[in-house]
Amino acid sequence: MQQHPIVSREQWIAARKAHLAQEKQLSQARERLAEERRALPWVKVDKNYVFDGPNGEVTLGDLFKGRPQLVVQHVMFAPDWDAACKSCSFWADGFERMVPHLAARDTTMVAVSLAPVAKLEAFRKRMGWTFDWVSSGSNDFNFDYEVSFTREQIDKGVPKYNFGTTPFYGPELPGISVFYRNEAGEIFHTYSCFARGLDMMNAAYQYLDLTPLGRHEDGLPYPMDWVRLRDQYEPVATKASCCDG
Repeated sequence: MQQHPIVSREQWIAARKAHLAQEKQLSQARERLAEERRALPWVKVDKNYVFDGPNGEVTLGDLFKGRPQLVVQHVMFAPDWDAACKSCSFWADGFERMVPHLAARDTTMVAVSLAPVAKLEAFRKRMGWTFDWVSSGSNDFNFDYEVSFTREQIDKGVPKYNFGTTPFYGPELPGISVFYRNEAGEIFHTYSCFARGLDMMNAAYQYLDLTPLGRHEDGLPYPMDWVRLRDQYEPVATKASCCDG
């Protein structure tokens, strides 16, 4: 950890206000970027995707649950895996309690993975999640929205992930895709993000970025090496407080 000067409260306020000016600039830039994002062109979805859900087959249109907007979290969970990706689960833990708030703003959120629905349901129960989660194992959804890749695609070595800007690092990769459904029932793909584009949707990372140590991932084999499934973290021994004797 870097050394920090120790100053008076007045000096700290002055330094904090200088930094606040930069934070405000970032907020304004982020708002402009969000406006540009909303103004992006759309692509009509012509393929009839049918997913496997816990109560049977559902279409892409069904996933909207009558709302005009749908956010799909592409959770990495290959058919031969016994658990979802730990990093994707890190994100899923965060959006678990967001679903009702998004619904209040005409937006439905759902997770989609290649694994069969029985595995999804077993893992969802283990994690205590309540959000909708369906299997795309019987359709091309994951491949069309470029979060799953065939061995042939990987062997060719031509990047397709993150709009061709990020080399393959596995056959299953994370992402978020957004769709809009109009009153006529037509569905449009409006946005997708991948890789570091997912950062802003991880509340835990945003909190860590406020702390002196930050994410402190330097020196790890890869940045998220420290992440575990929520039920796999080892308990941290804590000293008793004075009131505990």
